[in-house]
Amino acid sequence: MTSHLNPNETLLSWAAATAVHNGLVTESFTERFAAGLASYGRRPCIEFEGHWHGGDEVEGYGAAITRGLGDAGLTAREPVGLVVRNRYPHAAATIAMVAAGRPVAMIYSFQSPEAIAADIERLNVAAVLADPQDWTDPVAAATSRIGAAGLALGSSVRTLAQGDPGRQRPGIDGALAILTSGTTGPPKRFVVRSTVLEHTVFSVTGGQAAPDDPPELVYWPLGGIGGVCQLVTGVHVGKRMVLMERFSVQAWVDAVKTHGLQRVGVQPAVVRMLLEADPPAADLSSLQFLMSASGPLDVATRDAFERRYGIPVLTAYGATEFAGSVCAWTPDLYREFGARKRASCGRALPGVDVRIIDGDTGAEVSVGERGILTARVPLLGPDWVRTTDIASVDEDGFITVHGRADGAINRGGFKILPETVRGVLISHPAVRDAGVVGVPHPRLGQIPFAAVETVAGATVTEADLLAIVRAALPAHHVPVSVVVVDELPRTPSMKVSGPGLAALYRRPT
Repeated sequence: MTSHLNPNETLLSWAAATAVHNGLVTESFTERFAAGLASYGRRPCIEFEGHWHGGDEVEGYGAAITRGLGDAGLTAREPVGLVVRNRYPHAAATIAMVAAGRPVAMIYSFQSPEAIAADIERLNVAAVLADPQDWTDPVAAATSRIGAAGLALGSSVRTLAQGDPGRQRPGIDGALAILTSGTTGPPKRFVVRSTVLEHTVFSVTGGQAAPDDPPELVYWPLGGIGGVCQLVTGVHVGKRMVLMERFSVQAWVDAVKTHGLQRVGVQPAVVRMLLEADPPAADLSSLQFLMSASGPLDVATRDAFERRYGIPVLTAYGATEFAGSVCAWTPDLYREFGARKRASCGRALPGVDVRIIDGDTGAEVSVGERGILTARVPLLGPDWVRTTDIASVDEDGFITVHGRADGAINRGGFKILPETVRGVLISHPAVRDAGVVGVPHPRLGQIPFAAVETVAGATVTEADLLAIVRAALPAHHVPVSVVVVDELPRTPSMKVSGPGLAALYRRPT
């Protein structure tokens, strides 16, 4: 296999990077981020749909949003809600809010208008920013009910509603309230303080990135930690960014080839899709490596990709609550250990502590023994954060994640708690009980499948059941199919049997 790793290069430059990571630099992150934005000037900042927007244009769009909020009577610290899409105006809005230190709560756009409206009312923000297509009647009505200002983000910024500037609002104690991947159903929000964004940038760059590097490819959803990592890192460093509204293999390959990208973060599903599409190796020849995160990448797929393209796939592990990665492979580690530790997620990042504990007692387990992964990131605070992932650490300090302890379904990086989907299904008056389980999928890893037990004498169609899930939850929660049975398979303790439920699934041929 031909290696694309530069033997003279180390991903992590410990001295300067760790100084910032450990809080030894006094200038605030917001100030450095704003300076990064100002550093572009007329230089290209964001490419979207084939057009480059200069830094001055991005700043100008953000200034228009700020004026609109000011005209609506908002103070500098009142939070806004952003119905976020991977489009230039939304990226510019996010950048503007972070640079100004204004809290912003992300609202998932890929849900029904009614669900977006309910989200807006729960948040009770002072203003709502949304694409014109998302200013539906339910969204406009919800914005009016909470007395919020409304701004439409299109080719220009338009004020749709002035709102009630004197109304009391709950605050957001941080820079961003970002969406989780949906482990507990509709994505929850995790508040990220501006200081914590230092770790976000560090986990992406390791302290080594420069404005003249090839662009950052931004295609993960901007409302979640993946998209935030890419966008915030790009501006902080002053790098160019290529923004994709949605992923497609051809668009991704074209971006790599056109811009000579050297390092790109990917989800495991992307690695599988690239293998299936089999683009010419010459189109990916600029890549030094891929960094795979957001879920487990099976060793067979990783091996197959590396054999096909000669491009190392360096895996990383993180979570929304860490605002980035806690452990990762580096090129140096890959050269020394890559052939022997294929299933590992690498070692803990500098300044990050990881330990594996017994799920019941909380005691640290022995080397090589499986337990619950916990981590402590200084910028997040002094406490250990307990995850729901089962992991182990070997004698060389390499961490391997073995699966989730909570039974969540990982659908191409989006995590789904079965109980959330079940709760929607059993809300139907014809359904007595329901079960939801993850079933294998060759590209996404897992997809949700459901079965329901009906009330005696009642009837319900699969279409009806899929419709109520689609109306209540984000799209990735919708099961691949729902079957109606007389009795659900159960364990001796009368719980629905996961293996028995999965056995009811018939994969389409």
